Formats: sequence, C-alpha cells, structure tokens
Amino acid sequence: MIKMLAYLLIILFGLYIAPYLIEADGYIYIAVWDYQIETSLLFGLFAIIAAFISFELAKKIIISTLHVVLNSRYLPTKWRISKAKKQTLIGALALAEEDWPAAEKAMLKGAENGELPTVNYFAAARAAQHQNKIIERDKYLEQAEREPLAKTAVLTTKTRYLLQQGELTQARTLLDTLEPTSKSSTPVLKLAADLYVAQQDWSALKLIMPILSKRSILTDEKLAQLTKNCNINLLNEAANESLEKVEKCWAWFTKTEKQNPPTFIAYLKALCLHQRQAEALKLLTKQLKANPTELLFSATPDIVTAHDQDIRKLLGKFEQTHEHDESYQVCMAKLALQSREFRQAKSHWQNACRLHPRKSNWLALARVQEQLGDNTMALQSYRHAATIESSEDA
Repeated sequence: MIKMLAYLLIILFGLYIAPYLIEADGYIYIAVWDYQIETSLLFGLFAIIAAFISFELAKKIIISTLHVVLNSRYLPTKWRISKAKKQTLIGALALAEEDWPAAEKAMLKGAENGELPTVNYFAAARAAQHQNKIIERDKYLEQAEREPLAKTAVLTTKTRYLLQQGELTQARTLLDTLEPTSKSSTPVLKLAADLYVAQQDWSALKLIMPILSKRSILTDEKLAQLTKNCNINLLNEAANESLEKVEKCWAWFTKTEKQNPPTFIAYLKALCLHQRQAEALKLLTKQLKANPTELLFSATPDIVTAHDQDIRKLLGKFEQTHEHDESYQVCMAKLALQSREFRQAKSHWQNACRLHPRKSNWLALARVQEQLGDNTMALQSYRHAATIESSEDA
C-alpha cells in the first residue's frame, strides 16, 4: 500500500513539473573523450529514466537466469549433491535452535537432490508438527513413505504426532496396524504404553507390561508406578461390573503385584462393594498382623464398620508401637467416631494434631469438641485451622 502511494505521488509530481520542463530552454551537454552529446533537458531526463529502467530489468533477467541454471538438473551431480548437503546442514542447525520455519524450508531444499531425502522429509515433518501445520506434515510423511524401509517409522511417527494432537482414535487405528508385540521395536512399545494410558485402556496396557519389564523400556520407578496405576484402575473397572470380574482381575495379578499396598486396598474395597466385607476384613486383619503400614491404617476406616470389634482389638495392640504414627491416630479417631465414642476420638485427634498439625486434623478435632459441647476449645481449633490455611495461601 505504501509503495503504491509512493508511485502515485511520483506520477503526480511528474505531471505537475512536466509543463515547466517542456517550456524550459536549457540543454544537457555530455563530453566523454572524443564523443560529445548535446540534447534538450526534457529528452535527457527521459533518457536517464529509460536507462535506469533498462538496467533494473537486465539485472532481474540475469539473476533469474542464474537461479534457473544453478537449480537445473543438467548441472553436474556433484554440484547438486553439495548444495543439498549444505541445505541439510542448515536445516539441522535450525532444528537444533528450534527455528521450525527455517528448518522446514531448508530440509525441503536439501531433499530435492539429497542422498537421503527420507531423512529430510522426516525432519521437515517434525518442523511442521511444531508449527501445527498438519496438512504439510502429512504430505512430508507420505513422501518419506516412498522409501520401503521407512514404512514402520512413518506409522510410528504419525501415531506419535496424532497422540500429541489429542487425536486418540486415529492414533489407535495406526497403532493397531503396527501390532505391538514382543518383537516390536522399543519406540513402538513405548508409544503403545503412552497411548493406552491416554485412552485409559488398562487391559491393553496390562498385556504389554511384561514386555516393558523384560526389555527394560521404562525405569524401575516408572514401571512400578505404571503397574500400580494399571492394576488399581483394572480393579475399579471390574468392581463397577461384577464380583466375578473382580476375582478374575485379581487372579490375573502376580504375587508381587497383589502384595502392593494400594493394589491390595483397591481389591478390599472392591470386595466390600459387592457385599464381601467379611472376606475383605479377614484379608485386612492378616495384612495388619504381618505388616501394618500407613496406607493400611488410612484404608481401614473405609472397610471396617462399627460392629467389627475384633479388628479394633487388634489395632489397640499397636498403641504403644505406633503412638507417634499420625496415620494410626487418625485411623483410631475415625473408628471411634463410627462407634460414637467422642471422647476417645477427641484424644486421638489431639494426638494427630500434635504429630502433624494439618488443617484437616484441626477441623476434625473442632467438630468432635463441638459434639462434646466444648465450644471454647472448638473455637481455638478452628482458629488453628484458619491459621494454617492462611499460611498455605501465603
């Protein structure tokens, strides 16, 4: 727009001064060695303008011709390969700097005469993915797929990009084409695990967990966490269907997996959901005798009812050994509330607040104190809870 406005001003200025130039009686005299040129002022100005335009046109023609010649397929192969290598290097440096537009452009230029164009197309697809240029990305992957050896790599790459986009259904369709098995490559198996987790397909994930473990694809810590989450979710899904599904799911787990406390607790809750509380209580009692842990103490009030006295007696035996265990004190306080033993619950909540003065403990203590009619102390407990909340917000 600015350029057009400038041209318009030049034209208007030319129209304005044209009459004065026509009326002018001056002339131009040029002498170079033995050559002499004498012409009117108006013709001289037009000649200068024409010479400038001719020079610009000639420059553009020469540049265009050189560009065509340098990119011609008739140039020696060595020249074209050298240029492709240079463009590929520029693209690689742009990728390292995460300059995605420059990387895409350079990699495409390098692919035209490169020795390994498939590599360039993969790099260009990656740059396009980071720019959210989906159509271009798929086009580059199609060009890379022309190489027979790259078919699996193209499917893996496209599945990963679809997963990153959130297109889980399309990604799963491509992943099923790859058929993840024990013979699959490490990237395919890792991609399968990520996609199954994103889709919450815990059954499919469970099937490849032994392969992930055997091949050491994940670290021990990540594998343990993934196994735990998978098993708990499988139990929760089974619990929402039937007791038969729960038992079948539990039988699927290894002995080590069954001993994992969060998984064990999920199984107990699933049994309670299907009116198998007696069995759940028996298993819980056995586990508490063998290895009383914080997780078991935390889950006990959700499994035990006010009528279960035997497990209360068992827990009472831990009073000396777990006196300084906050989870034990909270567990005993909740059990006391179940049987409406408010003074005993108050004592345990006070111990929990002493061991860990968190907001939830102070609020629970305040409610018990209100039940006992001790409103002054309840108000102080509420103040402690408010103070902790204010410090957390700060």
